[in-house]
Amino acid sequence: MADNVALSDADAKAKLKLGLFSYPVLQAADVLVYRATHVPVGHDQAQHLEFARENAKNFNAAHAPAKRVMSLKEPLLKMSKSHNDPRSRIMLNDSSDDIRMKIKAALTDSIEGLSYNPVERPGVSNLLSLMAYMDKSQRSEEQIADEGQALSMRAFKEEVSDTIIKGLADIKARYDYFSDSTQNQYLQDVMALGDERARLKAKETMVRIRRLTGIDTI
Repeated sequence: MADNVALSDADAKAKLKLGLFSYPVLQAADVLVYRATHVPVGHDQAQHLEFARENAKNFNAAHAPAKRVMSLKEPLLKMSKSHNDPRSRIMLNDSSDDIRMKIKAALTDSIEGLSYNPVERPGVSNLLSLMAYMDKSQRSEEQIADEGQALSMRAFKEEVSDTIIKGLADIKARYDYFSDSTQNQYLQDVMALGDERARLKAKETMVRIRRLTGIDTI
């Protein structure tokens, strides 16, 4: 089919086949249904692969949006290390007392009871989300809110604190272990090994670049 063909061209329309439209869709389905991470294709398939990527992106945006942890002090903003108030965030190396203090000071509201509504109750909803992320029973925010209707805000925050402390316990234990001065040599060895691997990989890449650009012959 000519590059400059018009949609109004009857002869061009007659030559169109269903495969022209269905093949990219079927290919995208094959890739996505198996959650493939590597898809070897020829140059002529690049557009089809991009179509599959767009399908996955649009599906995730509509049905499985990435969840963000919001600030404890400004729940309409993402939790960030750069926020000027250290009480706005939970650090992996925070002590249990630090976590309890930060959750206790977290911004909520004066509405009675618990409900998950990020628009009207961003502070409470953020705490519900934090609980849901680390809840071993994998309860949703709505389920946690329903089961905690009888809780006061103070009691609810204590439950949030307990859940976060338990959820981060293993991570914090390993952090404390490797932060101990007796583990300093182990960390140095890990960094040295990583440095060696990175240098080797960079060297291999630069050899290929010099060969492709002809610099190695100068």
